[in-house]
Amino acid sequence: MNTVKTKKRNQFIWMMITLGIFIIIMFFISLSTGVIQITPIEVINTLLHNGTEQQALILFDFRLPGIVLALLIGAMLAVSGTILQGVTQNDLADPGILGINTGAGLAVVLYIYFFQDMLSLTGIQSIFLMPFAALIGAIFAAVLIYLLAWRSGINSIRLVLVGIGVNAGFGAILTILQLRMDPQNYRQVTVWLAGDIWNANWNFVLALLPWALLLIPIAIYKAKALDVFNLGDEVAAGLGIKIEKERGILLLIAVALAGAAVAAGGAIAFLGLVVPHIARKLIGPLHQLIIPISTLIGALLLMVADTIGKNILAPSEIPVGVVVSILSAPYFIYLLMKAK
Repeated sequence: MNTVKTKKRNQFIWMMITLGIFIIIMFFISLSTGVIQITPIEVINTLLHNGTEQQALILFDFRLPGIVLALLIGAMLAVSGTILQGVTQNDLADPGILGINTGAGLAVVLYIYFFQDMLSLTGIQSIFLMPFAALIGAIFAAVLIYLLAWRSGINSIRLVLVGIGVNAGFGAILTILQLRMDPQNYRQVTVWLAGDIWNANWNFVLALLPWALLLIPIAIYKAKALDVFNLGDEVAAGLGIKIEKERGILLLIAVALAGAAVAAGGAIAFLGLVVPHIARKLIGPLHQLIIPISTLIGALLLMVADTIGKNILAPSEIPVGVVVSILSAPYFIYLLMKAK
């Protein structure tokens, strides 16, 4: 037994190290590529404050904030999806599919719609208030979906179907609001809702960082409850787990992570669906291991998608959410065909 645990722990450590190395490599590739090419050596020199003023401006004011935001958003959406799949016992659960992302997006668009004449969307107030607006919208969507799906308990298939319906309803409201916006905000919101890191600056990094640093460690700490949920509610209750309390806390963490990520990166779909499956295939079913691995995989995948979107049709950019959907949609179809 100890041999198995030691082997699993070593596998987990090597997996974390490998993913960390991939993230570092991709980090330098992302900094090097763009309309203006900067070699890796020049990137290192600039990071050490030995580069030119132009290189420092490009890296520190434009590329670096976007990369850090991609890492944070990817990690947050991946952990959110992992929690939702664990709580609902549904392999198709994802903040995008269940309508949580759209609910958060609707709240942000409402914020923009009612305050567009009073506050600058890139101002300090808006940057720090939008994650809270997104959280309110995400919580409202989650509660609505949960209530509509409840029939003497939660059925995983009914939960997904209700989520898809709520998602469609929120999407219709979003369209109506967009049509009533001024042209500039309409274009900005349209691109953002497709999944776009639209306001990549250090203020937004500072606004998002506390959410990730606080909620992801709590999710890892609560991971044992997700493992107990796999045994069923009756067994979990017999082991002394306060089921509804733990489920509520975990759902709140998942919703908060998704809402804050949507405020910065729009409604990026499928990332929270695909990453937990990849993590389970790599490390097994234990959530104490899945959540840290998912955090790194989500960060890596979104950084890769962001780099592809910014460079494949340069100088034009493809929203990162579109790239993620193109890469992930085939796997989603596979899961749908596989599901009983």
